[in-house]
Amino acid sequence: MKNIWLAAAFSGIWALAAHAQSSVTLYGVLDEGFQFNTNAKNVVKGVNVGGRQLTVDSINGLNGSRWGFRGTEDLGDGLKAIFDIQGGINLNTGAFAQGGTPFGRTTYVGLSSRSYGTVTFGRQYDLVVSYVQPVTSTGYIGGSTTFGHPVDLDNLVNTLRVNNSIKYVSPDFNGLNFGSEASLGGQPGNVTGGGGYSFGASYNHGPITLGAGYNFFKNPTGPTAGTGLFTDNVSGANSLSGVLNSNYIAASSYQVAAVGGTYAIGPALIGLTYSNTQYGNVASLGGVSPKFNDVEAGLRWQFTPAFFAGFAYNYTTSTGVEVRGETLGDQHYHQIAVLADYFLSKRTDVYFTAAVQKASGVSSTGSAAVANIGGLGDSSNDRQAVMRIALRHKF
Repeated sequence: MKNIWLAAAFSGIWALAAHAQSSVTLYGVLDEGFQFNTNAKNVVKGVNVGGRQLTVDSINGLNGSRWGFRGTEDLGDGLKAIFDIQGGINLNTGAFAQGGTPFGRTTYVGLSSRSYGTVTFGRQYDLVVSYVQPVTSTGYIGGSTTFGHPVDLDNLVNTLRVNNSIKYVSPDFNGLNFGSEASLGGQPGNVTGGGGYSFGASYNHGPITLGAGYNFFKNPTGPTAGTGLFTDNVSGANSLSGVLNSNYIAASSYQVAAVGGTYAIGPALIGLTYSNTQYGNVASLGGVSPKFNDVEAGLRWQFTPAFFAGFAYNYTTSTGVEVRGETLGDQHYHQIAVLADYFLSKRTDVYFTAAVQKASGVSSTGSAAVANIGGLGDSSNDRQAVMRIALRHKF
């Protein structure tokens, strides 16, 4: 009997030890606010007449509302099994975000080693997002919509995710990190169709943080839902929704190269970012390859431990392409964004953010260029402003 009790005791201790080496965490962000758009998209009889719009919104704040599960299991010798399953939610309707994809933000599983780095498999962010976004104003100030570039054409607000991907991220080498990623695409009958690759690196030392990344994807508009970078959601909806780039839907490739950095000095953090976006061989327009360049400068100032404010200026330009004697996509965008954020606690804050954008030139469709802040939808003219006051809670 004594041996039975000892065996049971040791079994219990072993179970507790095993449990202590594994963890599963439920987490999320709820970001709900009043949002005002001075000129929202409003199509009447086939014409965008625009109009003012006031909404209660939980998708387009500093963080799109989300929830998820992440976990780790210690396998010994510095090796861990990891996973993350995260989905966007609309608090006002209960619907899934990311085109109705239940866990549309990230879903991956992998192995992490202190010595050799991390390998993950699933639906993930590309490495331009991983390494460059933190040094954009979206990363160090906030505001996935108000601080985003027009229609998020360079994906630095991570509108797009990479399906069927294999990702490697290195351990930290005295502030240096690097990684690579490959997507298998998944288009039926075309082994490499919709596939692509991404790589990047970051360096952090003292007050300086630098980041660089590159993406290349073939046939980004997939023939079925969930295939292709632009059609990565279960709804199959194409992400090219504004006249800025919607006429490039038939591009045979999409690539982004981006680089940026921040410098901290006292209560200030100063940032500068550049990106180049290219749509390769647009068949419907005779094989042209439109190019965009974007430059952004920002400043964050920490007034107190609980309050900071930020400002950013963004300029986007495209030189245009010649199609049957007509110039398309010769367009230019100026945007200013501001943010003031006060923390009531470590997990709860209230904030105000706003952006103003001015467009000029000719859009990808040949019509006059119109404003479109962060992919909220085309304005009916060359101007648009968005303001938001919100409450954010993290759990």
